[in-house]
Amino acid sequence: MVTKTHKSGASKAGTSAAASPLSGAIKDSAQQIWLAGLGAFSKAQAEGGKAFETLVKEGLSIQRKTQAVAEERINEATSRMSNMASDIGSKAAGQWDKLENIFEDRVAKALNKLGVPSARDIDALIERIDALSAAVAGGKPVKAAAPRKAAAKTVAKPAAKAAAKPARKAPARAKKAV
Repeated sequence: MVTKTHKSGASKAGTSAAASPLSGAIKDSAQQIWLAGLGAFSKAQAEGGKAFETLVKEGLSIQRKTQAVAEERINEATSRMSNMASDIGSKAAGQWDKLENIFEDRVAKALNKLGVPSARDIDALIERIDALSAAVAGGKPVKAAAPRKAAAKTVAKPAAKAAAKPARKAPARAKKAV
């Protein structure tokens, strides 16, 4: 510590007596500030570990909440994207169906113009052949189903020719056999 040396003198003795209570108060105040600082340091050391652990727990809790919100947002976005993809897929399938129908119609028209019978025409022809076969086998009059419009155009002429030709040839054979 620092030691003071006093010089003897009348004027200095009066000032040291007046300064002594003030300097003592300042000295006491500085001592209290110093002790308060040491106490705060000691308390910070003792409770610092607890405060650090509390902050870590709060940080972990916030991180979990943030991750849960982020996962929820990702799930929502994934759901929206899959819905959009299925909507686009269904629209595309509808467009393909329309395109396929247009293509089939045009091919059918082209084949009809070329004289190629359609599946309906062939079905109608098969029905007429079955009816004629049943009539020939049973000897009953032929009552065939009326051909459809499409079938009437393409099937009626060949069916009439086919039915007429065997009828003409059969009497000719009968004359030769007799």
